[in-house]
Amino acid sequence: MVAARRSVADMPALFAEPRVNAERRADGTLILSSPVALPEPARSVGAWLVRWAREAPGRTFLAERADPAGPWTKLAYGEAHERVRAVASSLLARGLSAARPVAILSDNGIDHAVLALGAMHAGIPVATISPAYSLMSSDHEKLRAMIALLTPGLIYASDAALFAPALAAITGDHDGLVVASRNAGDGILPFAELLPETDEAAVDAAFSSVGPDTVARYLFTSGSTGLPKAVINTQRMLTASQEARALTWPFLESEPPVILDWLPWSHTFGANHNFNMVLRNGGTLYIDGGKPAPHLFHITVANLKDVGPDICFNVPRGFDMLVAALRDDEELRRQFFTRTRLIFYAGAALPQNLWSALETLSRETTGAVVPMVSAWGSTETAPLATDCHFQADRSGNIGVPVPGTELKLVPSADKLEIRVRGPNVTPGYLNNPELTAQAFDDEGYYRIGDAVRFSDPERPEAGLFFDGRVAEDFKLTSGTWVSVGDIRVQGIAALDPVAQDIVVTGHDTNEVGFLVFPNLAVCRKLAGLGDDAPARAVLDHAAVRAHVKAGLRKLKSQGGGSSRFATRARLLASMPAVDAGEITDKGYINQRAVLARRSDEVRLLQGDDDTAWIGLD
Repeated sequence: MVAARRSVADMPALFAEPRVNAERRADGTLILSSPVALPEPARSVGAWLVRWAREAPGRTFLAERADPAGPWTKLAYGEAHERVRAVASSLLARGLSAARPVAILSDNGIDHAVLALGAMHAGIPVATISPAYSLMSSDHEKLRAMIALLTPGLIYASDAALFAPALAAITGDHDGLVVASRNAGDGILPFAELLPETDEAAVDAAFSSVGPDTVARYLFTSGSTGLPKAVINTQRMLTASQEARALTWPFLESEPPVILDWLPWSHTFGANHNFNMVLRNGGTLYIDGGKPAPHLFHITVANLKDVGPDICFNVPRGFDMLVAALRDDEELRRQFFTRTRLIFYAGAALPQNLWSALETLSRETTGAVVPMVSAWGSTETAPLATDCHFQADRSGNIGVPVPGTELKLVPSADKLEIRVRGPNVTPGYLNNPELTAQAFDDEGYYRIGDAVRFSDPERPEAGLFFDGRVAEDFKLTSGTWVSVGDIRVQGIAALDPVAQDIVVTGHDTNEVGFLVFPNLAVCRKLAGLGDDAPARAVLDHAAVRAHVKAGLRKLKSQGGGSSRFATRARLLASMPAVDAGEITDKGYINQRAVLARRSDEVRLLQGDDDTAWIGLD
């Protein structure tokens, strides 16, 4: 069945009209802003919880389950408010403060959410640290540095036994109370003991003192070029970002969202965008115990069938696995496309092959295409800075500036460097005034380090496209610039389904090359080899090499000069390492970190041994 794409005119309930004011300066700099005024945001995220506890106390706020076949444990808004106040009271009684924040080491969960909201309710910052630094690190060096920087008054782990090595590693780096929901042994307080009687007067006084400038969260950057930085997130940043989101997606005001989400609360996408969107609008968040990993994604599939969320949030790696599951499971495909009103991707550009696959599957299932949109921002912008609140023609459109946010586009070589100013932008980094000063230009715009280009230079309302990281792009010896962001995404699509991700090489040479993180399961099928076959044997198999060679040829056939295609590729037998900052737990690959750590692989790729790489010819 063939159906026309839904246009913006067909979806008045979903999206506001994209509008942009553009000012061009004499030096070529462009200032973009929204003509829509940003209303005064709530003074704190706690005000949202107070509202929904009053207006819809019995509505489910959060739900979780350990067994994908079991029942959901649910927490309603009214009870959540009571627990949050109890936790706030306990934290205040134990001397926590702005100088003694809460550090959370664990994955998403109801106790995690209650603790975080309780801290913020009392004006105590909370720092959720990616569990990868605790569970996947061999030396815990970065975790120790984070704890030393924070000086926390309380450290929380969902399971004290699971996090025992990490807790032991940081023992000498803090003097805070350790709390756990499960397996709390000697010297560890059970989480339930934070929920006794509430000192109403103390909590009311603390909550009334929380204002827009109060620090709500510290969120850590990936630390790919050193130790992670703690980004200050104020209450104003979080509430302004959600006020802008409500203006761009007006349906949120009348239709409280129901979402199923795995995205970690240690990152701005999962915490500040998704979690806060649900809370601001009185929605329901089902905490997904699955993740886009081979041994966990079946949990996500089971949860999707059970919950039927109306908005699907994910990163490209998650959509890669979702597309495969949708193709193989008719029940999942029918439920997903009939219930989902909106597909939203962020964290990295979505390869066009995944965009096209979702369109095709949606059209074949329902006769129409579920709108697919994106946005752009960072930890430092809480995160919403631009938003594509319209159906773009293809993947990669990051939209227009959201209300309240100004973009400054500065010519840089042959690109436009983008900078951000607004109430959603961080005041800086914890205990790092030098780095804070370097992060802003003389007009107070945050230097994010990204580049953009217009979809249509004559129509700024048609949106912007992410044009790579300014620091990642490089020149070939011919003097031609290589746009790493573009060629990476196009390369993943051309090598589909073998390439899970790509790192672009070619610095100080005359050719572009690819280091490819492969989908090993796909490669095993192509090679006809079992799970016991060594990874290198699988990747060197003639069938796998032939598929990659065909992909390189396909990329070259799309046209363009030497900067638009790779002449050779090397498949990597080891996956990206968290300790080395090569990957975040959202699945985003850091190009610079991989190139620095895998210089031997780069030499093999650029060497004369043609068995070490796969070439065009």
